Amino acid sequence: MAGLLVTGTSSDAGKSLVVTGLCRAFARRGLSVAPFKSQNMSNNSMVCRDGSEIGRAQYLQAEAAGVEASSLHNPVLLKPGSDRRAFVVLRGQPAGELRAGEYATGRAHLATAAFAAYEELAARHALVVAEGAGSPAEINLRRGDYVNMGLARRFDLPVMVVGDIDRGGILAALFGTWALLDEDDRALLKAFCINKFRGDESVLTPGLEEITRRTGVPFIGVLPWLEDVWLDSEDALSIGRWRPSQDGIVDRLSVAVVRFPRTSNATDVDALAAEPGVDVRVTTDADVCREADLLVLPGSRATVSDLAWLREQGLADVVLERAAADRPVLGICGGYEMLAATIDDSVESGAGVVPGLGLLPATVTFAREKVLGRPTDTWRGHRVEGYEIHHGVVDDDGSFPGGMRREAVFGSIWHGTLEGDDFRRAFLADVAALSGSPWQSRPGAAGFAQRRSAMIDALADAVEEHLDLDALLALTARSDS
Repeated sequence: MAGLLVTGTSSDAGKSLVVTGLCRAFARRGLSVAPFKSQNMSNNSMVCRDGSEIGRAQYLQAEAAGVEASSLHNPVLLKPGSDRRAFVVLRGQPAGELRAGEYATGRAHLATAAFAAYEELAARHALVVAEGAGSPAEINLRRGDYVNMGLARRFDLPVMVVGDIDRGGILAALFGTWALLDEDDRALLKAFCINKFRGDESVLTPGLEEITRRTGVPFIGVLPWLEDVWLDSEDALSIGRWRPSQDGIVDRLSVAVVRFPRTSNATDVDALAAEPGVDVRVTTDADVCREADLLVLPGSRATVSDLAWLREQGLADVVLERAAADRPVLGICGGYEMLAATIDDSVESGAGVVPGLGLLPATVTFAREKVLGRPTDTWRGHRVEGYEIHHGVVDDDGSFPGGMRREAVFGSIWHGTLEGDDFRRAFLADVAALSGSPWQSRPGAAGFAQRRSAMIDALADAVEEHLDLDALLALTARSDS
C-alpha cells in the first residue's frame, strides 16, 4: 500500500488544498491516486452519487484525482450540533452521536471502520494521499487517534507537515510539532512544507535550514500565496474570505450571507462569489444585511437554535423588513426552514413546535431518518441539480426548485443549486430586478465548474513547480518496502 499522510501545524493550514493539488498532479503523471481522510469534523458536506454523505473537501479531492467520490474517501464525518456533541456519519450514513467526553475514548468502532476503508481504498489504487485533521501534535487526543499519527502508525505512512506562514510563528509551529511527538511517531515525520509564502524566499531559507538541522526533517518545498485559489473548505475558519472582485465591472450586485453560529454548507454561496460583478459578505451586521441586494439565510446544523439566535440579534426583524419591502431573501435548507410558518422539531433540538418567520406558507416537521439525495428539476427551462442533507421535511409547493417562492422570498431545501450556471444567472437576474440593481450576467463568462477545475489545475501547477514530487513518491516507495 503506497500512501502519504499530509498533516498540518493547525486547522486551516492548507492541508486540504495541498492534498487536492497533489491528487491532480499525481493523476497527471498517470498514477491511480485517491484521497482519504479518516475523520472530518465539519458541517460542510456533500452527497455522493451512491447516496453517501462525506466532507466537501474529500469530494473535491476525488474530482481532482479523477475518481468517483464515495464514503471510502471519508469514512467518518462528525457534524457539530453543539459545543459538546456531534452527529456521527459513518460510511456515509447517520450513526448516532458523539459526546465531548467520549471524543478521546469512545471512537474505537470509528477507528476500525476508518482503517477498513483505507485498506479497501489502498487495494484499488497505486497511491493514497491521506489528509490529517487539526494538528498531529494534539497529544491529549493521541491515544484514540486514527486520523493523524494513529493512521500513519497503523499503515507505516510517511508524514508531511504543512505550515501556514501567513499566520506567523511558522518556525516555532513546525519545531513544536516535531518536539511534541513521541519517538515512534516522530520517526514517520519525513517532510515539512511551507504554505502561503509571499516575498523573497532567500530570507526564509536560513530558518528552514536551522529547523532541518535541529529535527533532521527536510523541507519538500515552499508553496506561494495563490491569490485566486479558493476551494470548498471543511473548516469554519475559511467561511467568508471572499473579497470584492477586481473584475472592473461597475454595475454590481451585493449579497449578504448571515453567519449563523451553526452554519452548515456555507459552500453553497461560493458560486455567487465567483460570478462576475457579484460581491459576497458573510456577516452578522444588521445594516449590511439590510442594505444588500440579496440576503441569504444559509444552511444550519441547528435550525431552531440558530433561528432563536437570529431573533436575539435583531436580524429576524431585518428579514421581515426586507420581505415587506419586496427586497430579495433566499433561504437554503435550514435557512429555508426558518422562513416557514411553523417548525415541529422533536428530533434535532427537542423543542417541539416553534414559530418560524412566517414568510412562506409551509410547515417543517423533523423526522429521525435523514434525507440524502441528488435531486434534479427544471426552472424556466433551466436544468437544476442539487443535493439533500436534512431531517426537516417541508411541505413545499415546487414554485422554486426544492421549495417555494412568494414575491421576493425564495426558499429551497436543496444545497448546491447555485453551482448551475444558467439557473444561478437567471435567479440573480430576478434578484437584480427586484432590488433595482443594474447588474447583468456577462455572456461568455467562465462557469462555476470551469472556474473550480481551473483552480484545481492552478493548485497542481504550483505543487509541481514548488514541491519535490519525486522525493514525495520516493518516500511512499520506502514506506511500501
